Amino acid sequence: MSMSETELLALLRELDDPERLEWPLNYDRATVSLAFGGLVRRLETDFGVQCEFEQDTQDSSEYGRVRVSAEATVCGTRIVVCVSRFGSLAESCADDPGAFLGTREAREEGVLDLADLATVERALAELGFEARPTWWTRHFGSM
Repeated sequence: MSMSETELLALLRELDDPERLEWPLNYDRATVSLAFGGLVRRLETDFGVQCEFEQDTQDSSEYGRVRVSAEATVCGTRIVVCVSRFGSLAESCADDPGAFLGTREAREEGVLDLADLATVERALAELGFEARPTWWTRHFGSM
């Protein structure tokens, strides 16, 4: 699903609510859990490995994370996909020991292969997730 910048800003404003820091007004835990489970299964299939994951993170607007093991990636760097409780927002990053690198930075440093990133982005898009790195601070961070 592709949106214009105007549509994306409208979506973020709609999801933002200073009274609800962890999840939006119409948050449906069961629906988010199903979507997250679908993402885990899809990444496991696409990368041919079992992925580590955690879900229903407490005191955070992040719902959960899926980790694609370093052994399954071309560059040998683990890929982490974070899913927000806010809509179907998702964030992908490369896990460099001790730090998360944004996808652009990781590609520039040679630790994230474009084909691996495309595999993750395709799974997110086909499962209805929206991925924008600027969403991290508001819609994924700890409270």
